[in-house]
Amino acid sequence: MPRLAGAATARGTAAFRDHAVRDRKLPAVHFREGPGRLSLSSLGLGTYIGPPDGPTDLAVEQAVMICLTSGRINVIDTAINYRHQRAERSVGRALARVVAAGDVDRSAVFLASKNGYLAPDAESKIPPSRWVQSELIDPGILDPADIVDGCHAMSPSYLTDQFERTRSNLGVETVDLLYLHNAADAQLPVVGRPTFLDRLEEAFRLYEGLRARGQLGHYGLATWDCLRQPPASPEYLDLESAVRIARKVGGEDHGFRFVQFPFSLAMPEAAQIRNQPAGGERRTLFEAAVRLGLGCFTSVPLVQGQLARSGPKRAGLTAAQTAIQFARSVPGTIAPLIGQKRAEHLSENLELAGRAPWTEEEFESVLA
Repeated sequence: MPRLAGAATARGTAAFRDHAVRDRKLPAVHFREGPGRLSLSSLGLGTYIGPPDGPTDLAVEQAVMICLTSGRINVIDTAINYRHQRAERSVGRALARVVAAGDVDRSAVFLASKNGYLAPDAESKIPPSRWVQSELIDPGILDPADIVDGCHAMSPSYLTDQFERTRSNLGVETVDLLYLHNAADAQLPVVGRPTFLDRLEEAFRLYEGLRARGQLGHYGLATWDCLRQPPASPEYLDLESAVRIARKVGGEDHGFRFVQFPFSLAMPEAAQIRNQPAGGERRTLFEAAVRLGLGCFTSVPLVQGQLARSGPKRAGLTAAQTAIQFARSVPGTIAPLIGQKRAEHLSENLELAGRAPWTEEEFESVLA
């Protein structure tokens, strides 16, 4: 099938925002300006959870279509390893449908994916236990020596292969944002800092080449613990070093513009711990990212449903809404990425788009 042309643009995302504010009466502060002057919703759709089966495919497709056609969300996040490539394909089918129907323009949708983890194809006739060997190692795409901890690789040949599969799965010519997926978390403790930074430079150089060919808009780092660790930890990564590498391979107009990390009522470290150097000072992760010109997306706002079931409630909000409102209101963020497929959860969470995020004072009172 032909791939969708185009990419998220400042003009296209602004049109999405203006339509939402003018015709759907959403508050303008629901949208944030991200790198590239993109207008991005302060709620994003995540696609991580669920088995690799047909019913989950349909649920994800429906969620993507509802989010986009509601005018409330134009940030869609996925990864090649989510549901063994089926998450990307579900997103791609939904995007193709809403664009073909004229409901949303491709230029209005910010589409992010990730690579790095080994990602057998759940729809392949080759069993997962043999897929990596048959599809990657035997053809010479992946050297077994480049696999770390049995699950992660970041050699240029491997990342190139994975990116092309991502474009095919999503059915697009251009991916707006590609994260290197938990690379520091997986690799730093095993290979050490000098080797990891060398590998990061190779990956960033590859991504700059994809940008030059018009296949990639921006790149970033999706992380778990590494950016929130104490500097003495062997798993710690400072954003300044990553930005320095990006400038080395891409100049001041480099494409490393986004970072993703956990943030929630249960995991508030990114707004509390001053562990990241930026501008000669130790800052919180959010503060450092903003200082370094990076847009922040956050993961696990509901801690995989735990906060929705047993978290605190603020006046007028459910427990789930309280947790999401907290994550979307932290200064320096663009949006939390929310995994949501059930109709009642979508309705509950999308209702927040009609509310302004908390003020900084309100946010600080909850954080405290």
